[in-house]
This record gives sequence, structure tokens and C-alpha cells, in this order.
Amino acid sequence: MAFKAVCHFESRQTVRLPVSMSCFVFVFKFVYNLPSPMLPLSSCRIVDSHTAGEPTRVVISGGPELGSGSIPERLAYFRSRFDSFRSGVVCEPRGSEVVVGALLVEPIKPEAAAAVIFFNDVGYLGMCGHGTIGLITTLAHLGRIKPGIQLIETPVGDVSACLNADGSVTVASVASYRYRAAVAVDVPGFGRFSGDIAWGGNWFFLIGEHSYAITPANRNQLLAAATAVREALQASAITGEDGQLIDHVEFFSEPQDPANSSRNFVLCPGASFDRSPCGTGTSAKMACLYADGAMSPGDLWRQEGILGTVFTGSFEAAGTGQILPKITGKAWITGESTLMFKDDDPFGAGIVF
Repeated sequence: MAFKAVCHFESRQTVRLPVSMSCFVFVFKFVYNLPSPMLPLSSCRIVDSHTAGEPTRVVISGGPELGSGSIPERLAYFRSRFDSFRSGVVCEPRGSEVVVGALLVEPIKPEAAAAVIFFNDVGYLGMCGHGTIGLITTLAHLGRIKPGIQLIETPVGDVSACLNADGSVTVASVASYRYRAAVAVDVPGFGRFSGDIAWGGNWFFLIGEHSYAITPANRNQLLAAATAVREALQASAITGEDGQLIDHVEFFSEPQDPANSSRNFVLCPGASFDRSPCGTGTSAKMACLYADGAMSPGDLWRQEGILGTVFTGSFEAAGTGQILPKITGKAWITGESTLMFKDDDPFGAGIVF
């Protein structure tokens, strides 16, 4: 089923940007100042959910018209022309730093259930595992899909997601792989860390050896350490493949529940951490396990997050050291609402700290 966003913007000019992007390019932008004022618009309709504790906000109507180009091209147009819509939807006072937005756009393939652009309070996400689970749950809530396999188009490639009979969702994500192993980085004020660099739909630096307790009560220390690691990676010019920014940092430890495989803390782009076990982070972790010979195709990996919620992962081998991961989790609808934007609202485009 195709979807078309209804634009309420009154724009004086329409510009088509000739942008070419690889399907594995992650586009990201830090914003430190108040964004430009919103163009006049009335409202947009949203459905909120949480996936294992992590919020997703799907814009089902009222989003900007982005044209009919490829999904990466539409993401680039969104970023260059309508970035204030992004910040208005997910930043305070309508949202918060932990909310991940998902803008439904017209799919390219007729067999696709939807096409989506994920975003957060500081920029854009190539792929989002928990967000895809939230998106599928939202489409089911709206009566737009039934249980079964759904094709979702994203800026980093097509994703297959199965709405299971019990309401859980299994996401067959993009090919994932470890780029570099045991990379050392000196972090001012925190010491030296060693971690793997891996792609799971976003770029991750995964750290297994550390002294931190992965508990909600210790979240501020984890957040400070992970942020310092990310800053040190950038200062040391340690990147993903082709110089791509590593914007996710992941700490691992033994699980609290012995039925699970591992426990994690994931720093997301910006200053927030993932409340869920992180779908793309679990994909990146399994890619590292596969590269180490510690996990085989068909094995199950139960990833426990900082709140104790769990994603179940498995994969198939894809050749050249890559895996095709599958992540299963569940989302719950928390609300439907209309976001209002007024011309004289000083924070129509959100508050960006």
C-alpha cells in the first residue's frame, strides 16, 4: 500500500537537489543553534509508540512533500529544505532528545508497504531497528498492514520486516559487518579504550572491556564516558569505512538475566542513550561475533538493554565477512495526536540545545 504525505507548508520555491548517495552512506548533521523559523503550516498527525522502552514517533500526514527521487535524495532534500520540521516534531516542547521520528514518504517500489526517513533531535538516521519495529506496529494499528512480511524502503536500502501473529516484529536489516577490530583510543579523563568498529545500519564503536555497571542508576556515568569516547574518536580521526562518522558508542557487559546473552548501553547521536537494546547495535554486535568465530548462522543472540528489555537476534552469512541480521522485538502504541505549529510560536521549530 502506498502512502503520500500531505504538505501544509507554503513555500515560495521548489528546488530539486541532484544528490547521489551510496546505500551505505549515513547522513548526519549536528545542530547547535536554534533552527530557522518554521514555514507557515497548521498541523501534522502522529502516532507514538515505544519499542522495549525507546520511543518512536511516526508522522502519518502533514509532512513536507519531498518529490519522487530516491529515498537518499529525498532525505537530502528534507535535510536541506525542511530541517526545521524535523526539529519541530522531535525536539522540545513537542518531543524530547530521546524521541526518534519516522516520516512516511511515497514508496518507489509498488510492492513496498512504506518508505521512511528516520530522524532524531540532532539529525538523521540511515536505519533504525527499534524505529522499524515501532513503524510496523503503527501501520498495523492503523489497519494498513496485516501479519506477514512487509518491505520497507529506507535511505540505506530495503528492509524486510515481518509482523508476527503475537504482535512482535522481526526486522531483516541491512547487511552488517565488522570494519576494524580492537581499535585503541585514548580518551581524556577516562583512559584508554579498545573497541571494534562495525556497521549495522549505523556506525558503532563497541567496547567490551570497561569498569562501568550497565544500570539505569549509572546512566549519567555511562553517558559521560560514551560521549567522551565519541569525541576522542573524532579527534583521533578514527572513522567508519570511507571516513564515515562513528556516531554510536556501545558498552557491553554480562547480562543480569542469565537467559540472555549480553547487556548493553548505547549512546545515540546527540546526547541521549537508547532505552531499548538497539536493533542496529545488535546487528553490529553479531557482525563482530561472526568475525571472531563466536557466533554462527542460525544461532540466537538475546540482547538485553539497560532497562532489562530484550531483542532476539540471528543472522545468515552474506559472504565477504558480512551478515544479514534479523532482529525481533515488540512495540506498544502510546498515543495518537496532532502536533500544532503556529507562525508566532517562537519554538515552532523546536528548542535545540
